Amino acid sequence: MASGWFSAPRSESSPPDIRVQVADRQPAEFYLPSSHPDGSSGAKTVYIDRTHSKTHVSSNSLFDVGIFKDTLVPSFTLHSGLAVIAYGAARYTQRVEAKDWLWPTGQVANAWWSAIGRRIAGGLTVSQAFKRLSWHERVVLTGVTLWGGRLFYRIAQRSIQRGEDDPRYAEAKKEEGFWNTAIFKVFLPEALFQTIISLPFVAIFRHEGTVMTGYHPYVQMLAVGLFSSGLAMESLADYQLDQYKAEGGRGILREGVWSIVRNPNYLGDTLVHMSFIVMLYGSDMLAPVELLGPIANYAFLRYFGGDAEKGAHQERRYSASHPEKFAELEKFRKDKNSFWPRAEELQNKWLWAVLGVGALGVVVEETLRTLH
Repeated sequence: MASGWFSAPRSESSPPDIRVQVADRQPAEFYLPSSHPDGSSGAKTVYIDRTHSKTHVSSNSLFDVGIFKDTLVPSFTLHSGLAVIAYGAARYTQRVEAKDWLWPTGQVANAWWSAIGRRIAGGLTVSQAFKRLSWHERVVLTGVTLWGGRLFYRIAQRSIQRGEDDPRYAEAKKEEGFWNTAIFKVFLPEALFQTIISLPFVAIFRHEGTVMTGYHPYVQMLAVGLFSSGLAMESLADYQLDQYKAEGGRGILREGVWSIVRNPNYLGDTLVHMSFIVMLYGSDMLAPVELLGPIANYAFLRYFGGDAEKGAHQERRYSASHPEKFAELEKFRKDKNSFWPRAEELQNKWLWAVLGVGALGVVVEETLRTLH
């Protein structure tokens, strides 16, 4: 539970639906019966201004919480601003992949600014800002940082080693007038995706008067397990692919976690983003609009970028100049699903290895929680 918050006992039949916050940012939370004096029902947020002795009650609905004003607008402003900077760098260097460097860093920066940076700018010290976070919020912020840090390292490593633009973007740049329209066709649309994808791990830090204090142990264990499994799958996929290439492999990698699905890194990323929603649900802080986060991430990986973009590029490239590799790819497509494992993968030892890492992550988090 976050420092400064307290809860009064409540029966299981009376869920928490009133939150009270002192206006001078010395928060306190307690629970009242679900029957309100005005005859309404549902969650209410009460802000008490001790200076002017006024009380303001606002309904905790999708629109009343101000998620568009306090989360979506500032998030899109941040991401679109960074996208413009990335576009400038990309055009100057003639490397579209500058936007890929921004994908994880922009989202991590948004989460940290929302959780810590805003409060420091508002007058709190770093220590005070961290103390405002509940355990669950710290877990979410740590998870976002681990996910973004791993992905940034991978993108930077491949970009530096390659020394030139990603082959997928080299093809796109052949389009006449590409750079004149790329800001509107590529960079800003991705900024919009990032804004929506980051909703689950940004909105929770921007709703003043709320904090992740609910505790449903099995749900939150599932969240940590999903995150740990997803991060393990992504990390193993990258490591095994690098090892395969270092050993001279030139065909389609089908060993290790690449024997589970054709795109284990995309599946891992999907599990990571699903875990944030499950954690919010287990902390009594899930707003329906935040479900758009993992949905947008899945849509981007499956249909707009990621899997769809990679598959189309491989097909064009291999069919034109690598007929043997194209035949391998076709067989791979018949044998393995692109995204979700088939039922027979329950016999795949690598699937159980990934799930084992997920279970280990749960043990570690529970141990740290107990010691906290």
